[in-house]
Amino acid sequence: MKLKATLRLENGMEFHGWSFGSAQSVSGEVVFNTSMVGYPEQLTDPTYCGQILCLTYPLIGNYGVPSEELLADKLSKNLESERIQPKGLIAFDVCEDYSNWEAVKGLEEWMNEQNLTGIFGIDTRELTKILRDKGSMKGEIIPQGAAKPDEPAKVTPADVCCKEVITYAAQPAQDVENINGSKAATTAGKKVVLVDCGAKHSIIRGLLSRGAEVIRVPYDYDFTTLDYDGVYVSNGPGCTKSCEATVENIKKALEGNKPVFGLGLGYHLIAKAAGCEVTRLAHPHRGANQPVRKEWTNRTYISSQNVCRTIKPASVPADWEVYFTNLNDGTIDGLRHKTKPFIGLNFAPEVCVGLTENVTPLDEFISKL
Repeated sequence: MKLKATLRLENGMEFHGWSFGSAQSVSGEVVFNTSMVGYPEQLTDPTYCGQILCLTYPLIGNYGVPSEELLADKLSKNLESERIQPKGLIAFDVCEDYSNWEAVKGLEEWMNEQNLTGIFGIDTRELTKILRDKGSMKGEIIPQGAAKPDEPAKVTPADVCCKEVITYAAQPAQDVENINGSKAATTAGKKVVLVDCGAKHSIIRGLLSRGAEVIRVPYDYDFTTLDYDGVYVSNGPGCTKSCEATVENIKKALEGNKPVFGLGLGYHLIAKAAGCEVTRLAHPHRGANQPVRKEWTNRTYISSQNVCRTIKPASVPADWEVYFTNLNDGTIDGLRHKTKPFIGLNFAPEVCVGLTENVTPLDEFISKL
């Protein structure tokens, strides 16, 4: 028999539903994702570390959970990290009987194994509208009989990054197609430093599939002492204030001419290193349907985002320019240097789960190595 559970937001609003997964109470920033599929990947995305994730698609769990098999050096074969990252999960309805040829277990079994607290049976669309309109908001999930949770702890890249340097040997480049049917860029014999601020494992798999050797380093590691051909600064949780050492290292990299590419938090760190001012968004960019336009073109990408910060337009240096603009609110969602191969994006270059389709920005980085 399912226990009752309550989702309480910091503004006092409450949603009542049913508990699933762990019966422990939890607290954290409440965010949402609008993807129709991909809950195993979203739940293992380090960007969601410490948050409470609301999935707007009305049914989850119907295709179970794939194998958590790890390849060499703890690289996940199917997921985005080695563990579940959010503290809580919110759903409208949960399917207990899953069916998929890749599935090895059910969603709730997985949640119980990793102590993820969930609540279902609430109006997730109404909750999402509140989160969209009110901006960042803390909340807590309290199953019936559970004590009130502690205040959420501050999450930084230190909580999710690798703890030592890991080198992934180069592999033969694979035939990867972009969404437009063209072949993805490949490279051979090139070394990419991945600054791990909470890197999704699909980033590593994407680089390896293009023939690069990947040197994964902790977020505050001085990578400028290494031999490399390009730098990839990953996504991750937290804000730039907890990454001052990373900013200083990127500043040194920007003094040279080797390609530097960043996503999400990595983009904010590159922008700060370039002299931009990072500011909070009034309405954070959440979900998998954020439209962004590539400047000087009529091309629009539907992007996946989980960010609450952007760049102040007046702070962009003269030798940098806006690369992508968010079409919902007109904020800057990408920057690039006018003459050097430096690019930062506020979004993950994908239209579905994993770096498998809309990877054009990644190919642009690879082509410059």
